[in-house]
Amino acid sequence: MSIIVRIDRMAYGADAIGRLPEGKTVFVEGGVPGDVAEVDVIEDKGSFARARIAKIVEPSPDRIAPESAIDLMCGTAPWQCMRYEAQLAAKRENIVGALVHTARIDAERAGELVRECAASKRTWGYRNKLEIAVGTDAEGRFELGFHREGSSELVAAASSRLAHKQIEKAPKALRGAIRYAQGNQDLGIHRIGVRHSLVTGELEVALWTRPGSFPRALFAKTLSTAVKATSVVRVLADPGKARKIKGVEVLDGRGYWREKVGDVLYSTQAPSFFQVNTAQAGKLVEFVLEGLGDLDGAYVADLYAGGGTFSVPLALAGADVVAVESAKSSVRDLRYNSDANGVDIDVVGGDAARELAMLEDLDALVVDPPRAGLANGVVDDIARTGAATVAYVSCDPATWARDVARFEQAGYRLRSVQPVDMFPQTYHVEVISFFDAV
Repeated sequence: MSIIVRIDRMAYGADAIGRLPEGKTVFVEGGVPGDVAEVDVIEDKGSFARARIAKIVEPSPDRIAPESAIDLMCGTAPWQCMRYEAQLAAKRENIVGALVHTARIDAERAGELVRECAASKRTWGYRNKLEIAVGTDAEGRFELGFHREGSSELVAAASSRLAHKQIEKAPKALRGAIRYAQGNQDLGIHRIGVRHSLVTGELEVALWTRPGSFPRALFAKTLSTAVKATSVVRVLADPGKARKIKGVEVLDGRGYWREKVGDVLYSTQAPSFFQVNTAQAGKLVEFVLEGLGDLDGAYVADLYAGGGTFSVPLALAGADVVAVESAKSSVRDLRYNSDANGVDIDVVGGDAARELAMLEDLDALVVDPPRAGLANGVVDDIARTGAATVAYVSCDPATWARDVARFEQAGYRLRSVQPVDMFPQTYHVEVISFFDAV
């Protein structure tokens, strides 16, 4: 039996949130705030329920027609049924909510701290990278696509509307090229990454394969032709979550990918990380520099530094920078990018939490950790460095809000929060926050 529900807000996730007649919270797949809908409850978890929409009784003023069926099916663009302005508002609301419910900050103060979410000029076609999943079709042939949301099921796909137009149809082009190049062989290809720059025009294909013999020359020629690649590389790694890299082979071209953020040119090797929305990455850098103020002569540490997204601009602004990064490929990128941009950065290859013990008398610190946030004790170690200001960049509001509470307990006070929409049509959001020692 269907139940009438009014949708109130978006969760930090694909679903919207409403309440059942008895008051129980219900997560509604495909809902938009303001919708009145008939829903079918598909799961009752006791304290909350999950439901699917059977019929929209009264559509929200913010509801729009979806633009990409494949990205909706795969969960790569779950918010595309909502006007972009409403997406921005929902992202800001989720960050304020995280401060209130996780960091235990007063609602009025939280509302004052969090600025409007910085919009992305491109709401489709913004991704400089596609991560393409590999599998087989019903006939056992090599197949490419994306995993269905929340599962390992491969959904065959020809394209993704989220990617730059130059790589939007890469799944289709590469599927045919690889089927031709490998024939009936199983070459152990288990993942493919494609990167493209609108500024440099460079396009790189990274094939993730098991170690072993490989028809390098044939693949180099076939893939370069299929997608007009300037670089084709092979990352040797066994499949699975651990993804321990055993080597990288250059099959064709440069062997690395170049992108420009602001005035800085970065070179990135597979499998190093680089922000997927280049224009918004530029805004991240601008906001961090603005929030730290005058950096001329300042001693600044950049933890989880990657290939130097923040380290290089900090050094160009006059700071004396020590950058800490654990991934070996990113350490190589960081050293190269430092030299290429004419700045002197003290690059430390190691775990940020461990290397913190060696840092002291800092003026400021930039930290951009992975989704899990900062490990236990790291905030206290940051306080011991003497840094008067901390810029914390996060891709996960929940773990960030947990760490906000830790900073305020360790003698820092949250000064401001700037959300940046790196990922339109999704619930993901980047958060830049600043803490001052008190």
